[in-house]
Amino acid sequence: MTTAEAAREDAPVSMRTVVLASSAGTAFEWYDFFVFGTLASVIGKNFFAELGDTAGVLAALGLFGAGFFFRPLGALIFGRIGDRAGRKGAFLITVILMGGATFAIGLLPTYAMAGPLAPLLLILMRIIQGTALGGEYGGAAIYVAEHAAPGKRGAMTGWIQTSAAFGLLGALLVILAARTVLGEEAFVAWGWRIPFLVSVGLLGVSIWMRLKLSESPSFQKLKDAGEESKHPFREAFGQWKNLKLVLLALVAVMFAQGAVWYTAFFYLPVFIERFLKVEPRTVNLLVMAATAASAPLYVFFGWLSDKVGRKWVLWFGMSLALVAFFPAFHQIARYANPALAEAGQRTPVTVIADPAACNLQFDPVGKAVFTTSCDIAKSALANAGVSYLNEAGLAGAPARVRIGSAEVASVEGGGLDKAALKAAKADFETRLKAALVAADYPARADPARTNLPALFGVIMVFVVAATALYGPQASALVELFPTRVRYTALSLPYHVGTGWVGGFVPFTAFAIVTATGDIYAGLWYPFVFTLISVVATLFLWPETRGRDLDA
Repeated sequence: MTTAEAAREDAPVSMRTVVLASSAGTAFEWYDFFVFGTLASVIGKNFFAELGDTAGVLAALGLFGAGFFFRPLGALIFGRIGDRAGRKGAFLITVILMGGATFAIGLLPTYAMAGPLAPLLLILMRIIQGTALGGEYGGAAIYVAEHAAPGKRGAMTGWIQTSAAFGLLGALLVILAARTVLGEEAFVAWGWRIPFLVSVGLLGVSIWMRLKLSESPSFQKLKDAGEESKHPFREAFGQWKNLKLVLLALVAVMFAQGAVWYTAFFYLPVFIERFLKVEPRTVNLLVMAATAASAPLYVFFGWLSDKVGRKWVLWFGMSLALVAFFPAFHQIARYANPALAEAGQRTPVTVIADPAACNLQFDPVGKAVFTTSCDIAKSALANAGVSYLNEAGLAGAPARVRIGSAEVASVEGGGLDKAALKAAKADFETRLKAALVAADYPARADPARTNLPALFGVIMVFVVAATALYGPQASALVELFPTRVRYTALSLPYHVGTGWVGGFVPFTAFAIVTATGDIYAGLWYPFVFTLISVVATLFLWPETRGRDLDA
């Protein structure tokens, strides 16, 4: 009996220990990362105060995406360590880095305290977080899969996928508790630090549990034979037989994974709160309920892939999301804030402006100031959650907003000092708000008219899609790659897909909506990536269920 086979015949308690230790550490790292994403609006107010409301949220969402941007770097760093020195050491280091950076964010000075230094320090911590998380998932998924029996590999690795739900749920629970106890004003002022600081306790537990683990059996077998890879990068990316698998994993699975999962659990809450004006507490409760419901579904779909195969479960999840994106989001708008949807149909809003004066309002470093009358008008409407049409105006003419038969002239901020610009914007926003109220546009969603059961039902369509895609994913990716370069070859496409496609879903979609005035336009971003994967998986993805990982 080989070393790997012997390890797989261990008592059930041994396998439970492997799954628990791997999943707990991964859940903690997801908690750290999700706290930042959930608090994007609060982070914007404290670290990008000089940018204003809309630009501040965009900058915070952009920084959330920036953390994802560095995940492929972490995948390369820790993938190389994992394939050369072992799985255990690599993902022990990642959890320490992630926990330290998260705790440090809770101690950072805000913009009001330290000026431009504050966002710079925050960016550094996000880079460390993203790099650490880049090495986490691959190590945990591979470690569990290389211990599991072939017929149970999908179900066992499904617990790694569930750890994302536990991490997000933990983040939401801590944030909700802090908000409820402190009140919104105190939470925004200083209470936002609590979710970051309490992570130090979770860090200690995660380190203790991972120190109890031994090396994975498949890697130990390679090491004992002296066959571990000496050049993981060269083997994974320099040999076509492996490189084509890396590209296949990225295009066929990870494009959709990034687009679908992050739309479901990150962009949807932004959409409901930011554009539909549902109270943040209600949005948090909805996301918590959906996240709790998702937890057993990851294991279920992983188990199902052990029975029917990985390919068709993956394809079902991405296809369901693809057909649901646009109709489901329209239904969400009707269920969450029917008065807003009715007002938009009854009294459409149009921005009439010189196209040359309309800019893409995103500046993560805070150096640009958007002062044209077009920018001011569109920013105010985006803040109000109002969709609008764009109509070309005369060159050089000030922008104006048409609301039915009424018109509100915007203001030109060029040449005004900071105080005068702020006063001019406030005056315009007051006049615009009055015109919107007169046209029956609601300032907030009416809780009495919000259909929460129906809203939750539509959200669950995306939860089912995301879990069907994510549940079998770990086992499918592990089975796709050879043991010698598995950590490196698996981690890079995973984190390019989730980091560069998924991590930028909220930021990119929000920016598109702000620029176009169509609250649904941002969905084209996840739609296109998901469509590519649906076609690639159907025609190119091999069935990997039950493959010998030591072959």
